[in-house]
Amino acid sequence: MKNLLTDIPGVSVGHADDLRLASGVTAILFDKPAVAAIDVRGGGPGTREESLLKPESTVETVDGITLSGGSALGLDSAGGVQAWLAEQGRGFRIRDAVIPIVPGAICFDLLNGGDKAWGRFPPYRDLGYAAAAAAGRDFALGSVGAGMGATTATFKGGLGSASAKTSTGALVAAIVAVNAVGSVTVGDGPWFWAAPFEVDKEFGGRGLPTSFNPDMLAMRLKGGPAASAAENTTIAVVVTDAVLTKAHAKRLAMIAQTGMARAIYPVHAPLDGDTVFAAATCEKTIDPIYGLTELGAVAANVLARAIARGVFMATALPFPGALPAWKDRFGRNS
Repeated sequence: MKNLLTDIPGVSVGHADDLRLASGVTAILFDKPAVAAIDVRGGGPGTREESLLKPESTVETVDGITLSGGSALGLDSAGGVQAWLAEQGRGFRIRDAVIPIVPGAICFDLLNGGDKAWGRFPPYRDLGYAAAAAAGRDFALGSVGAGMGATTATFKGGLGSASAKTSTGALVAAIVAVNAVGSVTVGDGPWFWAAPFEVDKEFGGRGLPTSFNPDMLAMRLKGGPAASAAENTTIAVVVTDAVLTKAHAKRLAMIAQTGMARAIYPVHAPLDGDTVFAAATCEKTIDPIYGLTELGAVAANVLARAIARGVFMATALPFPGALPAWKDRFGRNS
């Protein structure tokens, strides 16, 4: 176990990003098509193929999922991932036609200081293709891929991941681009809201403060009163090796959203577009009631940990006025 999404066999992850652009793409690919669903809780989401993922829709599986910066312009990134998969002959087959199924979600990172003067066509389709081509079992965390340009209310955001096992041995893992309107840390201190779920000091081991004062509980919002719905969004993918139907995957995504509430304060706001995809590679049978309940509980913990890791591992953007990274303020040896 590497504490990464790729602890799930048959899953690979690739990044492509551009520091000058201050944005990027993360591609999650499945060796075999995976059952998938989606749950959206924020008020300003941006998604691709959301309707296809509904339990009543015909197509049951996906070949990949794309997370991207770029707001609505970043939805092109899934087309790049789709193009790479098509070259490999991977996708949904209808006689001689092969159609890769690649849902995606985006976050807004267009006002972070990067050079967005890209001309006629945004670069996200090409970044999506490059991310898919780079996919493997090892991948970086922090200011990479879809987390390159991400921010929170107080610190630089980033790309995080974490994994765990249930009591019956089912694997579940998460990957997330943390670009929240709220804060991932308590007040102005080093403590992460997700601290009760931390494993092996994976995001610094600072725990929680011994007591809370009103300032710690005061809302810290990106952009303050001027924040807009387009400026935020935390987007995540939760994957398990358990055997799930599409309806089960939908329930898993819903329960996993609890992890955002454990790690971000406030969350699911009108200014957010919080979205969780859930996917299952369907290798291990679980009980459809109690097993799914435990799987969801563990998935929520894993997502909370991944969110904190994304901020903990981030590095600041090299632009005037850029938000500091957590490690800039509280120590790079943590």
